Amino acid sequence: MTRVLILTETDLRKIVELDGDAVDSVERAFAALATKAVEMPPIMRLDIAAHRGEVDVKTAYVPDLDSFAIKVSPGFFNNPSLGLPSTNGLMMLLSARTGLVEALLLDNGYLTDVRTAAAGAVAARHLARPDARIAAILGAGMQARLQLRALTLVRPIEAARIWARDLAKAEKLATELTAELGFPIVAEADAKQACRDADIIVTTTPADKPILDATWLQPGQHVTAMGSDAEHKNEIDPAAILKAAPYVADSLKQTRRLGELHHAIAEGLVSEAADFPELGAIVAGQVPGRRSLEAITFCDLTGTGVQDTAIATLAHRRAVSAGAGQAIETTKASGDPA
Repeated sequence: MTRVLILTETDLRKIVELDGDAVDSVERAFAALATKAVEMPPIMRLDIAAHRGEVDVKTAYVPDLDSFAIKVSPGFFNNPSLGLPSTNGLMMLLSARTGLVEALLLDNGYLTDVRTAAAGAVAARHLARPDARIAAILGAGMQARLQLRALTLVRPIEAARIWARDLAKAEKLATELTAELGFPIVAEADAKQACRDADIIVTTTPADKPILDATWLQPGQHVTAMGSDAEHKNEIDPAAILKAAPYVADSLKQTRRLGELHHAIAEGLVSEAADFPELGAIVAGQVPGRRSLEAITFCDLTGTGVQDTAIATLAHRRAVSAGAGQAIETTKASGDPA
């Protein structure tokens, strides 16, 4: 007899927030990726082009954690026109000792949103200037909102600009976040203007053509790109990688295949064999991050299975502590085939 804990999005929103604990758990996961024998297979992706849809499956086993997560993450980008969210999904948490299902996290993509924003905070903590005060967010969706919140956890942000192709959407988000965060946030009609003199630039879109030009970058800026998680996606002018010192990947194997680095390789700007540091190695102190106040730094976030295992483990621990969710009993005879 086994028990599986069922947690809905409503349950999870009550116990998991974008806070310091979430950021720290994701940071530890990146460090583990650099220092431990983590098992993280390549992302499995299903494309459903007829409906601008894609489904990613990610997982990772992290030594010393008792559980591991398998995450199914659909993104259907026509959904907003249907009055539906563009992202969805769920996570399963399984015992790393027995393989038994411990929890089913019906989060509708909420935990993915939190762990993605937390990764942005980790990147800024280790690569942005300590005195970074002005942020530019390109995009006006859920990650735009959460990435700005995440930056406030690790840097003294006191002003921000938001650009989106839909100016009205950017204006609405700027108004809402000004009220929520308590500092001035403005919508910009021009992406270049939004980025000018910003200390941190975060791109948060599913763009398939660059929305950030390399010539716009200024000394001292940090760029986090988190939208390019598929081969066809491309938010940043590939030449920006040549200006970065350093360019940092969340997983170099992944960014060579589907991140912003992928496009620089395809254009012949960077060799496929070129070596770059990973965020986990910087977190673990194995390699330096920002090397000077004048350097331009660039972090390419494609999303990793260790982040999913980290946030799912945190959610399960908090749920057990709070008595949240509904436990159901399942029965399987010991002799039954797997």
